[in-house]
Amino acid sequence: MASNGARIKVSREPRRQLNNRVAWITVDDGATESECAVIDVSPGGAKIVAEMAFDVKDRLALTLLADHSKRHACEVVWRRGKTYGLKFVAAEPAAEALTAPVGAAEGIS
Repeated sequence: MASNGARIKVSREPRRQLNNRVAWITVDDGATESECAVIDVSPGGAKIVAEMAFDVKDRLALTLLADHSKRHACEVVWRRGKTYGLKFVAAEPAAEALTAPVGAAEGIS
C-alpha cells in the first residue's frame, strides 16, 4: 500500500481511564439497578462491562459516583460480549412539559 502524503490526524474526544471503577446502571425507569465496571469515559459517552444484557439502541441511566445523584442518560451504541459502548444523550423532556397548556411557557393565559 503506497502513501503519497502526510497522515490525516483524527481528532478524538479526551478520554479518562477509570480502570474498572464500579458504577451503577438503572433501567426500567429506575425499577432495576445493577453494578457495572466503567473502563473509560469521555464527554460523549462511556465504555462499560456489565453482567446485565442490553441490545443496541437500548436506553439506560449511568451513575458514576455512589454518593452522587446525577444519572447520565445513555443509549447503547455497540456491544461486544459483556462490553458495551454508551453514548450520552439528552434527557427526555419532563412529562409536565408535554402536558402543559399551549402558551404556558410564554406566560400566555
